Amino acid sequence: MAKLKRNGSLNNLSAALENYLETIAMLKREKKYARIGDIAKALGVKSSSVNVAINFLVKNNFVIHEKYGYVDLTSQGEMLALGIQKKHDILYDFLNKLLFINNKTADQEACDIEHSVGFETVRKIEKLHLLLKKYFLKNEEDLLSLKNYLKE
Repeated sequence: MAKLKRNGSLNNLSAALENYLETIAMLKREKKYARIGDIAKALGVKSSSVNVAINFLVKNNFVIHEKYGYVDLTSQGEMLALGIQKKHDILYDFLNKLLFINNKTADQEACDIEHSVGFETVRKIEKLHLLLKKYFLKNEEDLLSLKNYLKE
């Protein structure tokens, strides 16, 4: 079982390696499988770069990969990929629905932030977002006022 690290993360992986795990999980959801070439295409990198990353992730028990075969997540890799995706979704919603950042920018910035902050920080952002929606942003008029305020 993975242990929490100092920043609330479940690992010591770089943002790039976390992106590999997210991409494998996404490909498995969409296509039911992930291959080296699919991962390379999704991330816009060379297959040789994917092989290096996958070998590291195999050695650290995040993925399973047979040479020339499919790439699969271990239970530890699956748990981590789901956690990273959850952080991304929470941050995206906060940026897009509360700060009115456009979809593309909110998605990219959520991706950048998710690798820099721990789960506890994201949990508190989510709680703040829910609190604001429940008590201060109860209707469309409140949201429009906030949107106009943020434009100033």
